[in-house]
Amino acid sequence: MTFIGEVIQWFLNGSHWQGDGGIPHRTLEHIELSAVSMLAAMAIALPVGIVIGHFGRGGTLAINISNVGRALPSFALLVIAFELFGLGAFNGAIPPFVALVALGIPPIVTNSYLGMREVDADIREAAKGMGMRARLVLWRVELPIALPFIMAGIRTSAVNIVATATLAALVAWGGLGRFIVDGLGQQEYPMLYAGAILVGLLSLIVEFSLAGVQRLVTPAGLRTSKSIQKEEALGTSFDSAAVLA
Repeated sequence: MTFIGEVIQWFLNGSHWQGDGGIPHRTLEHIELSAVSMLAAMAIALPVGIVIGHFGRGGTLAINISNVGRALPSFALLVIAFELFGLGAFNGAIPPFVALVALGIPPIVTNSYLGMREVDADIREAAKGMGMRARLVLWRVELPIALPFIMAGIRTSAVNIVATATLAALVAWGGLGRFIVDGLGQQEYPMLYAGAILVGLLSLIVEFSLAGVQRLVTPAGLRTSKSIQKEEALGTSFDSAAVLA
């Protein structure tokens, strides 16, 4: 039997779909840890990115500080968090939670800040000229325009967190990383590759789902303008090809 056949047989084994060590339970653990870490990263990063982007002050400092989490390897953060908190609380979930939150913050801060700064100053002034207060300008004008940028940062963070949550298995937490770690430790390579496939599929589901959400929350006017820009670029390329012909 080929190795691919062994991996398929591993998936077809009914015992791998049952109990605390089965695929459904491990997938749920993975999603729970990823979701909680993502929500915490958003709760920290969104206010920071939106506020500094709105006022246009302290952006460089905030982004540089947030990028410290990106510069440090996730494994290093996991080890540091393990030394600080140990495995006692929440069945060892705290160390990977800290590492994943630190990983998720930088893209959200950066994209939130850039999205707010991309709002044309003339649009802000026009809104104020219509009698809108600063708070209304923020909620009804700036945020809707910046939302596609913000969602792009959330997408990046979510995919990074889901993919990196496999490291949680190194500190006795569950999730899909258990198949990879246990498969490597037991030299059961079909299990290892099956775990990698499951993590990849889950990451793709998150990516495409949030891409759909990003499209839905993008204001219709912005979607139309992007379509027009694409059509103009396409028309220009066709014209150039005609001239060359």
